[in-house]
Amino acid sequence: TATAPAPSAQPEAQRSSPVVDWLKSQYALYILVALLLVATITRGSIFWGGTNLTNLLLQMSIIGVVVLGELIVVLTGGIDISVGSALGLAAVIAAGLFGGPSVFLGLVVAVIIGGIVGAVNGWLVAFRGLEPFIVTLGMLALARGLVYAYGNGIPINPEAASSYATFGQTTILGIPVLAIIWILMVLLIAFLLYRTVWGRRVYAIGSNIEAARSSGIPVKTTLWSVYILAGLLVGLGGWMFLGRFASGTSTAGNLLELEAIAAVVIGGARLSGGFGKVFGAVVGTIIFAVIANLLSLLNVSTFLQDAFRGALILVAVTLATVQFSRRRRTSTQPADK
Repeated sequence: TATAPAPSAQPEAQRSSPVVDWLKSQYALYILVALLLVATITRGSIFWGGTNLTNLLLQMSIIGVVVLGELIVVLTGGIDISVGSALGLAAVIAAGLFGGPSVFLGLVVAVIIGGIVGAVNGWLVAFRGLEPFIVTLGMLALARGLVYAYGNGIPINPEAASSYATFGQTTILGIPVLAIIWILMVLLIAFLLYRTVWGRRVYAIGSNIEAARSSGIPVKTTLWSVYILAGLLVGLGGWMFLGRFASGTSTAGNLLELEAIAAVVIGGARLSGGFGKVFGAVVGTIIFAVIANLLSLLNVSTFLQDAFRGALILVAVTLATVQFSRRRRTSTQPADK
């Protein structure tokens, strides 16, 4: 009987702290810290200057809301490669419809356009059973074609261009309003994913769609709502684009889908679905914004900037693969015993 407590002592010794486990999985955060160190060493005074930080926040706020939309789609095991073109479509129509007389009307129009695009994507995926990649690929081409057709390749300047410019440059306590909108959307999506039944359904569908269906989860309507919400976020991003540039251009959102997907992956989300955090998506967004900003400050060629982004994506995917493999081995180890 004297040696009876020994077996229970061993698991406690092997049990690791939740904080340690969390730190081990935050490779994206380590990448960000390394980038900030490089920025401090190479362009410290310029990088941390007020003007540059404001530009950095404005840059990451637009892609930030799009990344949130991409995240919830990826959590279901899907993908949306039409987000960039949908953002461009929302921006140009909001700028040109009725002449773009007001900022508020532009918000309504942009969100409606994004919602329509998301609803079409979601209906084809959820109710027609089509592959998300194929559906959103078609929508990418359709939306981008409509962008070029609507403005004939010419930037569309709304009547309220000065109001858009003023709004885009407005700050509260030194923080741009566009960045505050992004932060509010981060809090909203985090609440929906972690504190509502809808969020649990999203994770369940991404983990095992057949098991989710067998347990009574309305898979089709949940998937549809995910794509609609993603479209609404993209439409909001189109309106924020107008707020920053005061013009709807034919290249608005061009290749933004690649950065959004990469930010989600770098943040630790699994493309097969069921795993991913809002915090990771935010860190991934900041990483891409810092990289673009730092390379511009260093006067690096645009082509090399694309190469750096591609290399970063490969590193992130490799680290994510290692992380998921370790987690899978850890979860199956007790069963093997």
